[in-house]
Amino acid sequence: MTVFQKYLVSISLVMVLIVVYYLQAILTPFLVGIILAYLGDPLVDRLERQRVNRTLAVLIVFAVFLLILVGVAVVVIPVLFDEVSGLVSDIPEIISWLQNVASPYLVSTFNIDPFDISPDRLKESIFDNWHRTGDFVGQLVQEVTASSMTMLNALISITLVPVVAFYLLRDWDDCIERIRQMIPLNVEPKVVKLTRECDEVLSQFLRGQLLIMCVLGFVYALGLAFVGLDLAILIGLVSGLASIVPYLGFVIGILSAITAAMFQFQDLTPIVYILMVFLLGQGLEGIILTPLLVGDRIGLHPVAVIFAVMAAGHLFGFFGVLLALPIAAVVMVFLRDLKSSYLSSELYDRSKGDK
Repeated sequence: MTVFQKYLVSISLVMVLIVVYYLQAILTPFLVGIILAYLGDPLVDRLERQRVNRTLAVLIVFAVFLLILVGVAVVVIPVLFDEVSGLVSDIPEIISWLQNVASPYLVSTFNIDPFDISPDRLKESIFDNWHRTGDFVGQLVQEVTASSMTMLNALISITLVPVVAFYLLRDWDDCIERIRQMIPLNVEPKVVKLTRECDEVLSQFLRGQLLIMCVLGFVYALGLAFVGLDLAILIGLVSGLASIVPYLGFVIGILSAITAAMFQFQDLTPIVYILMVFLLGQGLEGIILTPLLVGDRIGLHPVAVIFAVMAAGHLFGFFGVLLALPIAAVVMVFLRDLKSSYLSSELYDRSKGDK
C-alpha cells in the first residue's frame, strides 16, 4: 500500500467515525437493520442454494422471524401481564411495608423518615417556592413535548428497521461485492483474509451470544419461579435480554430480584436462594455456555471487556454498549494479524539478535 493509499484510508476512517458520532441519534434503525441483515444473510444464502429467488428467500426469512416473534409474544405476554397486574395490586401492601418496616428502620438508623410530610410543612414549602411554579410548569410542558417527540422518533425508528433490513438483506451480496471491487488490488488478498476472519469471529460471537441470552433468560425465570417469586418471568426475561452485554444481565437481574423478594417475602431466606440462582446462571454461562457457543475467539481479559463496554457506552451511549464486544472482536483480529506480522518481521529478528 502506497503512502497516498494509507493517508486515504486513514482520512476515510476518521471521517466515518466523525459522521457516526454526530449522526448517532438517527443511525439506530440503520444499525439494527445492518445487524438483522448480517444475521439473516446465511439463511437467505442457504435458500438461494436451493434455487429460491433472492427476494423470495428474504421474504421467507422475514416470515419465519415474524412467526417466531408472534409465538414468543403469545406465550410470554399473557404471563407478563398477569405478573404486572399482580404487582399493581400489591402496591398497597408495598406502601404498608414501607411505612411499617422500611420507615422505622430509616428513622432508627439514619434519622430519616420519608413519610414525615405534615400539611403545615407542605403548605410552607409551597408558599416559599410559589415563584418557581411558572418555571416548573414551563419545564413540565417542555418535558412532555420532548417525551412526545422521543416517542414519535422511536415509532419512526421501529417502522424503519424492517424496511432497512429487507433492502439490505436483499442486496447484501451485491453490496459486499461492490465494496470488494473498491479495494486496491495489491492489498485485496490481505483485506479479504482479514474480513473473512472478522466475519467468522462476529458470526460465532453474535449467534452464540443470542443463544446464551435465551438460555440464561430461561434459567433465571425457571429458578426464580422455583423460589416462588411473583415476578419470576418478567425479571428472568429482562435479565436474559440484558445478558447480551456481559455482566449486565447478572447485575440487573440480581438487584431487581432481591428488591422484589424484599417486598414479597420480607425474609432473608428467599434472598439466599435468589443469590444461588444467579450464581448458578453465571457459572453456567462462564463454564459451559460461553466456551461451547462462543469459544475463546475474542480473547479479551475480563477487565478489558469491562473497559470496552464502559468506554463504548461513554462515547456512543446504549448502542455503544451493545456493540462494544463485536467491535472488540474485530479489533482483536487485526491485533492478532499485527502481532503475527511483527513476529515475522526483521525488526523482531533484530531485537532478538541484539539480546
